[in-house]
Amino acid sequence: MKIRTIQAQYPKRRWLILSLFLCGMVVLSSRAIYLQLLNNDFLKDHGDARSIRVVEIPAHRGVITDRNGEQLAMSTPVDSIWVTPRKVFENVELLPDLAEVMGMTVTDLHDVLRDRMSREFVYLKRHANPDLVKKVKQLGMKGVSTEREYKRYYPAAEVTSHFIGFTNIDDKGQEGLELAYDNWLTGKPGKKRVLKDRLNRVVQNIESIEPSVPGKQLELSIDRRVQYLAYRELAAAVKYHRAKGGSLVMLDIRTGEIMAMVGQPSYNPNNRKGLKSQYFRNRAVTDVFEPGSTMKPFTIAAGLESGNYKPHSSINTSPGYYKVGEYTVRDMRNYGKIDVSTVITKSSNVGASKIALSLEPEQYWDALSRFGFGQSTGSGFPGESSGSLNPYNTWSEIEMATLSFGYGLSVTPLQLAHAYSVLATGGVMLPVSFIKVKGSVSGKRVMPENITRQVRKMLETVVSASGTGKRAAIKGYRVIGKTGTVHKSIRGGYSDDRYLSIFAGIAPASEPRFAMVVLIDEPNGDDHYGGVVAAPVFSRVMEGTFRILNIPPDDLPAFTSPIMAHRQKPEQLQGFD
Repeated sequence: MKIRTIQAQYPKRRWLILSLFLCGMVVLSSRAIYLQLLNNDFLKDHGDARSIRVVEIPAHRGVITDRNGEQLAMSTPVDSIWVTPRKVFENVELLPDLAEVMGMTVTDLHDVLRDRMSREFVYLKRHANPDLVKKVKQLGMKGVSTEREYKRYYPAAEVTSHFIGFTNIDDKGQEGLELAYDNWLTGKPGKKRVLKDRLNRVVQNIESIEPSVPGKQLELSIDRRVQYLAYRELAAAVKYHRAKGGSLVMLDIRTGEIMAMVGQPSYNPNNRKGLKSQYFRNRAVTDVFEPGSTMKPFTIAAGLESGNYKPHSSINTSPGYYKVGEYTVRDMRNYGKIDVSTVITKSSNVGASKIALSLEPEQYWDALSRFGFGQSTGSGFPGESSGSLNPYNTWSEIEMATLSFGYGLSVTPLQLAHAYSVLATGGVMLPVSFIKVKGSVSGKRVMPENITRQVRKMLETVVSASGTGKRAAIKGYRVIGKTGTVHKSIRGGYSDDRYLSIFAGIAPASEPRFAMVVLIDEPNGDDHYGGVVAAPVFSRVMEGTFRILNIPPDDLPAFTSPIMAHRQKPEQLQGFD
């Protein structure tokens, strides 16, 4: 009754209110129809802006292999954990759980995020292990995400570390061939459009915008089997002689390829935590030393080339020392009157000095420089040293004398091996290559072939029973080489009890295939001579290489079968059992 009275009293107000509600419904419906059907791009764009992203598709770095295709460096997919600090603090109650999973205290994690609050992207852990990534994902915490990256792995670890080098956490080359060929190995990342949920997780791949391009493969010159053999023998020698370190370089003289290059001490590129940078450098390429008596073959070559000497030319080394101005050059003992070949065999400093001093300085310098001394090999290895060879117009008589037996200039192990390869090739210098050579190689003639052949014949006597390098001998093979024992230079002169033990050689002698230099730095104990410390390493590594590569012997003893022996005369059978 009362309601009817009110309706009767205010009919206009009633229709006004109903009209307002109806107009509101019409306006809202029209707006909904407009946005959903006629102009839906607006809402779609705003929705996409909150959930659709363009992300990068990582490209893996190129694989590095040895000459036989064995992998020496590869990139494996891993996840990294990152956060948006502002969003993490929206779920601050889960912060203790995240800190526990990450192995951090709540305070440390809080401080890390608070100091970077303005950032949208902060790494918590790069290259995390799969178990950690799984635990983080299980938290389901807003603002915490993972990103796919690639981590470099080196299967041979210490064996190839100085040669190959390593990359940083961003997969960029930092040392060795990883640095030298970084542009070649680095891939090009791609792009794709994805749909993400509120936790920033990818729930759908929408489209590929640009495909990723992986890095190119790099095929190295080394043989992994020979590299391992060289590493094992060098490490054993350094340990046995309690030496400071060592280097070994082996070149294939037919192509200029490096078959093995190792150094001690080494390091594991897969785990560099706590290592000092001094372990990273490749000593065979970067460190210089005075080569000592391993220089004598090049002095002899210069003397032979001058025409003043023949292999059997006589040189008087009596009484075992030679006065050069106010200085004295000494031999181990008085060898008397010897020929040029014996200068090499007995490693006579006096004989080498007399040959050098009989030459014109420019003539001598020219011969040494043609062998590559005082200049880089051009290998392209990062940090390669060129050594030093002073200009001839600055030489004094004593400097020429000491140069003849390897003091007063500096070389790297690679440089010295390269010079010996010139003797092996018959006077042709080939470019050094860390990369596998495909096809023929052309070189530059730097010394007459007959000169190098004569020097090789002299060097073969060094590895004979009467030579200083007899421990470099290999059963069944002819070996040529030269020993060197060098006093290390110190401030104010040379040390009396710190040495470099060196052996440089070529084998097989009949058809040279490899040139090798072995250097042991500061061996301790009674033995420090190159023929005792370094020569056995040469022998073991070279012999193992011949076995691995099936290189036939060139010094087998004559053998007569029993059947053929029965056909010989009775007097020829004496001693046959």
